[in-house]
Amino acid sequence: MRAKQIPSSLTRSKSPILLIVFIISLIFLSFLFFLSAPSDPTRSSSRPYPHLPIRPETSFVASLEHFLTRKSPNHDRTSDDTVRTVLEDDVGRFDERKFAKEMDWVHGEPYYPLSMPIRVYVYEMPTKFTYDLLWLFRNTYRDTSNLTSNGSPVHRLIEQHSIDYWLWADLIAPASERLLKNVVRVDMQEEADLFYVPFFTTISFFLLEKQQWKALYREALKWVTDQPAWKRSEGRDHIFPIHHPWSFKSVRRYVKNAIWLLPDMDSTGNWYKPGQVSLEKDLILPYVPNVDLCDRKCLSESESKRTTLLFFRGRLKRNAGGKIRSKLVAELTTAKDIVIEDGTAGEGGKAAAQKGMRRSIFCLSPAGDTPSSARLFDAIVSGCIPVIISDELELPFEGILDYRKIAIFVSSTDAVQPGWLLRFLKGISSTQIREMRKNLAEYSRHFVYSSPARPLGPEDLVWRMMAGVATLPVPILYLDLHWFEVTVYWNHSLNSYISSVRLPLKIY
Repeated sequence: MRAKQIPSSLTRSKSPILLIVFIISLIFLSFLFFLSAPSDPTRSSSRPYPHLPIRPETSFVASLEHFLTRKSPNHDRTSDDTVRTVLEDDVGRFDERKFAKEMDWVHGEPYYPLSMPIRVYVYEMPTKFTYDLLWLFRNTYRDTSNLTSNGSPVHRLIEQHSIDYWLWADLIAPASERLLKNVVRVDMQEEADLFYVPFFTTISFFLLEKQQWKALYREALKWVTDQPAWKRSEGRDHIFPIHHPWSFKSVRRYVKNAIWLLPDMDSTGNWYKPGQVSLEKDLILPYVPNVDLCDRKCLSESESKRTTLLFFRGRLKRNAGGKIRSKLVAELTTAKDIVIEDGTAGEGGKAAAQKGMRRSIFCLSPAGDTPSSARLFDAIVSGCIPVIISDELELPFEGILDYRKIAIFVSSTDAVQPGWLLRFLKGISSTQIREMRKNLAEYSRHFVYSSPARPLGPEDLVWRMMAGVATLPVPILYLDLHWFEVTVYWNHSLNSYISSVRLPLKIY
């Protein structure tokens, strides 16, 4: 990945003296980069995007309607070099073009790669993998009788995992409509750092018959793995949105080298096989909230109405780590100022959950079938302080966001002790509660997907995190320089040093 590797003419020597000179030069360039960078990346003006013709849309259904009915599948495209019929020589020729382009960057860009955005190539896949599936959702989403085996509305579940739509819609939008500057779409594969695979694995799983989605999975797998770029890297620079733990399950083992976009790591092994997922290569993305954002005005108006100490609405019986829910219900169901309700994510459930969260100080967020739960992100955008009870949980954007400022973490062992959780929550001071709610107002924007995607929104943070995905071999030298980190590696195949600069990611 270009954001991590800096091959240069200086690094073509084994000499320690030249290595030291190279590191000093790298430090100097990094210092210049930070001098020219904005001092506060979170600050925004009252009208940061006056050129924007439309207000960002945060409703998946509304955004999808606009996307499908007003945009052509091939809008604003001048060229595309996606391979349809793959020949043996294609891989070798692509490798030569890719290497030549990287050398052009090394010798032609004085600040490479510090001052450059991530370049993403978006595959132009056949419409049966993309637009046809979006139209299928659009034409059937009012079918409320379509339920999963546990009674959850299928279309609502798809919305919660629609990160594939939000990322793809932003990447392929015309440049004049995009707000994100840290990622750009490129037309030529040799110019790309990463390759995005726009296959809607969740929609196909839930809205097609079993034999249909299995066949479609196999077709998509063959189509992608036939591409020269895939063969060159064995998929290590390819991004697969696999955000529902059931999606793409039958063929996952063939794409285990790729970068997966996941809801969590699921260390229980119930959903992902050993060796398939890891924090070293994959990214965790937040669920799409099931409730509306409670903005600053809403938070101010709801302040005096938050009379419930602790609120929970959802399935009370779950599998795996989610079994703790039944224990919590037994412990809390008769307590004063506690609301525990069984319910699903349908339209009525959305209204009830939104109302309950906006009237509560704390919102219970225990594990579901996997360590994560959409309820956590519903609580955040509702201004309700999450009480996270999930011992194996990995959170989205942990390299950027400090969740201790907005959430309470409780171990499963403590949570089920008689009376412990209530005593603990009642012991939290009103000052701390006000401070955490203030932080929630700031953090909520990081969990609201929109079209166009906004700076510091979840789409933006995905690409910030993507720049830090580790793909280099074992380091031989590491320097922590406070503002940034420098790591030097020896690449045996190139007979040269490769260096990495890791920039500070935290924005709070």
